[in-house]
Amino acid sequence: MNLEISPTGLFRLPWNLADNAISWLEPTSKCNLSCDGCYRENRINSHKTLSEIENELNVFQRLRRTDSVSITGGEPLTHPKILDIVSMIKKRGWKPVINTNGALLDNDFLIELKKAGTFGFTFHIDSFQNRPGWKGKNEIELNELRLFYANMLKEVGGLSCAFNATVYPENLAYIPNLVRWAQEHIDKVHIMVFIIYRMAIFGRNYDFYVGDKKLETKSIHYIIEDNARRTDITSNEVVSEIRKLIPDFNPSAFLNGTIKPDSYKWLLAGRLGNKHQIFGYTGPKFMELVQNIKHFFTGTYLAYANPKMSSRGRMYFPLAIFDNGMKEIIKNYFQAFLKKPLAFFSKLNYQSVLIIQPIDFLENGELNMCDGCPDMTVWNNELVWSCRLEEQLKYGQNVRAVKKKEQRV
Repeated sequence: MNLEISPTGLFRLPWNLADNAISWLEPTSKCNLSCDGCYRENRINSHKTLSEIENELNVFQRLRRTDSVSITGGEPLTHPKILDIVSMIKKRGWKPVINTNGALLDNDFLIELKKAGTFGFTFHIDSFQNRPGWKGKNEIELNELRLFYANMLKEVGGLSCAFNATVYPENLAYIPNLVRWAQEHIDKVHIMVFIIYRMAIFGRNYDFYVGDKKLETKSIHYIIEDNARRTDITSNEVVSEIRKLIPDFNPSAFLNGTIKPDSYKWLLAGRLGNKHQIFGYTGPKFMELVQNIKHFFTGTYLAYANPKMSSRGRMYFPLAIFDNGMKEIIKNYFQAFLKKPLAFFSKLNYQSVLIIQPIDFLENGELNMCDGCPDMTVWNNELVWSCRLEEQLKYGQNVRAVKKKEQRV
């Protein structure tokens, strides 16, 4: 098996600005938590009206093919019209996926959200959320909370279940355990996402400008004062860390950076297995076929699969004709008949593991963004990067980073 990661050895996901698997809707920036790495300012009175949301959906429909709409913020479950928002998205033929910390979710609310048309949930849970009742808990201890939500969705049924966590220098070593935990619950956890911590550092090597005007003070939520905390962890580092526990972990698809083609801004791995064994990781041709077949028949690329499809892993076996990763999976699967019968006879599930590497500050001050970013949102009737929305809200344009004169060679 080739474990080398290179732009030419992976499938470059075909997502782009006008034709993407996901779009990003922010009905509010109000939140009930204060996460360490959040890039959105918590505005208490920020709920958008249904008319404003309708307009943003119209912008998506005018400018961007999409399969799913991530409903986020802020904490979207704080919005009093969240059921209406879900219904509005569903009626347009898109999959509403709620990105939430889960604190406001209970079983009755979950059933209402499903009836309104919710396709799935992505729960953000990590050890730097300042979450009441869980402060001081590490990522392994937080698996109890993750399992609570996974079981809640499993009991209701028919909902995609994803978890994401921010990767900080302090919790990087825990990430392999979360990947292993996801395997142990592969029948109910469909996607595991790791978002690498990024902040712009005020006072470290760069000055910040809006147009030709220099920003003299820290005025953006995600521009922080100079500190010693690392803000340059890469997707490659996360893969290396995971391989300390799971040596055959192998991504097969990616999105590159807008400036550096060998920066893995979205790095995706797909695997087939059950709680007893992961039989292997799908290869680039598998990802290419899935994306292009979906687009051929529906006109949109795929981000969130139907949970029923994820639980029918054997249906993907015919793709071994084209994909070497799938060939390896089938070989390991049938070898398990004698070596590990419980693994062979248990249901086979598909699971995605995604690593996201946000903005990189390059040596010359340029900002390496996600090329083909799925998380584009709407501001002023145009598509903008959601991770930099605060700049649009405050200045009407993105902030530029310029290397300080004394730092130039």
